[in-house]
Amino acid sequence: MKGLVLPKVKSQVELQDVALEAPGPDEVLVKMNSASLNRRDYWITQGLYPKIVTPSILGSDGAGTIESMGNHETSWRKGDDVVIYPAKDWGSNESAQSEAFTVLGMPENGTFAEFTKVDVSQLFAKPKHLDWAETSAIPVAGITAYRAVMVQGQLQPGQTVLITGIGGGVAVFAMQIALAAQAKVYVTSSREAKIQRSVSLGASGGFQYTEADWGKRCLRDIGPVDLIIDGAGGTGYTSLVSLLKPGGRLVNYGSTAGKPEKLDLFKIFWRQLSLIGSTLGSPLDFANLLTFMDQHQLKPIVDQRHALADGPNAIAAMADSEQFGKVALEM
Repeated sequence: MKGLVLPKVKSQVELQDVALEAPGPDEVLVKMNSASLNRRDYWITQGLYPKIVTPSILGSDGAGTIESMGNHETSWRKGDDVVIYPAKDWGSNESAQSEAFTVLGMPENGTFAEFTKVDVSQLFAKPKHLDWAETSAIPVAGITAYRAVMVQGQLQPGQTVLITGIGGGVAVFAMQIALAAQAKVYVTSSREAKIQRSVSLGASGGFQYTEADWGKRCLRDIGPVDLIIDGAGGTGYTSLVSLLKPGGRLVNYGSTAGKPEKLDLFKIFWRQLSLIGSTLGSPLDFANLLTFMDQHQLKPIVDQRHALADGPNAIAAMADSEQFGKVALEM
């Protein structure tokens, strides 16, 4: 089969012929119809991810049809259409993942291939209202956003939420989920076009975080907010604290901009603020996300669709963060 292989640390992936392995006990072989990219894939190619193992087939997100099955009791059958939960070994504690938790697509081979072997526990039914590329866009970004907004963020109808860095897969999903949950949504971006795109999708407005006084304008124009969803951290993280209402929550799911500056602890404890970490979620979170998407008929935003062979260029292009939503590879 063909697959996008990372041959060595700090290199581009290469389309290679890879041996097709039969599924073992409790495993299934999925014929991939589509996969989608995440920033994780880009960071791995840059050598900026812990414990990189090569050679590896990258890719955590994917959807396809069951091709063959190992020897186990299951209700799944050959030919069933599935979307893959993108990780293994979350563990029994819903509050946090176990130490054994791993994400698909390095160290274990991932979804950027014509076939992918996964545990039967990672299979979920493909949403009927979505095409293959839309389905493959769900796993990492969708579950990360759902956990940040609904589980860790505890968003309630009518509350105001600010989502930073709109355009990335998680941020766009977070906006869609928050809007479906009947929240009032504002966004930030370095690009006015992305803010306007968000407004066209239902956001109430946005701010360019490259402007020095954007936080003051935010407080002046909309007042403090109930919830902030942030994936950047960095020097701007500290200023987000000032935008929260008393009792507000700041949920962070990443640190693409690096470490934050020192925090004003008095402001945090006196105003009863909650600073919360969040990650890719549990299988239960994934099931609840799929139910939520079905109830609201949510469709992931797929910004670009590429052939598998164009994967190296698609991953490299993520350095510029030009996309709005997800980038898919169609097999």
